[in-house]
Amino acid sequence: MDARGDHQRRADALDRQRQAETRQAAALIEAFARDAAAAGIRPEALTARTYSGSGRVRTQVSGWYLKRDRSVGVGTDGAFYVLSTPGGLRERLRGATLTPSDPPLELGRGARDGESLPLVEALRLRLAAGDDWA
Repeated sequence: MDARGDHQRRADALDRQRQAETRQAAALIEAFARDAAAAGIRPEALTARTYSGSGRVRTQVSGWYLKRDRSVGVGTDGAFYVLSTPGGLRERLRGATLTPSDPPLELGRGARDGESLPLVEALRLRLAAGDDWA
C-alpha cells in the first residue's frame, strides 16, 4: 500500500464521520427549534459579535441563543448560527447577514477557553430555562 492511498482513506473516513455528526446535530437543532416554538419560548433578534470583540451588530436572524456568551444560536428556521462577523462600517449600519453553519455535537470543542458543552445538554438547558434565559 502506498502512503498517499492510506492518507486518503483516513481522510475519507474522517469526512464521513464529520458528515454523520453534522446530520445528527442538525436533527437535534431542528427539533429544538420546533420544541422551543411549541413551548412558547419567545425568539429574539440575534446579534453577532465583531471579530475584534469591540461590539455587537444586529443580524437578520431571529431565534434563541444557546450559550450565555451569545456566541452561537438557533434560528426560528431551525438552522445553527455562529454569531460572529467582521463588523465593518456597512455591517454596523445595515446589520450583518449570517449564513447557517454546520452544527457540532459539542459546543466549544477545541476552543481556547477550554469550556465545551455537549450540544444535547446545551439544548436541554436552553429549553428548561424558557424565557428566563439571560
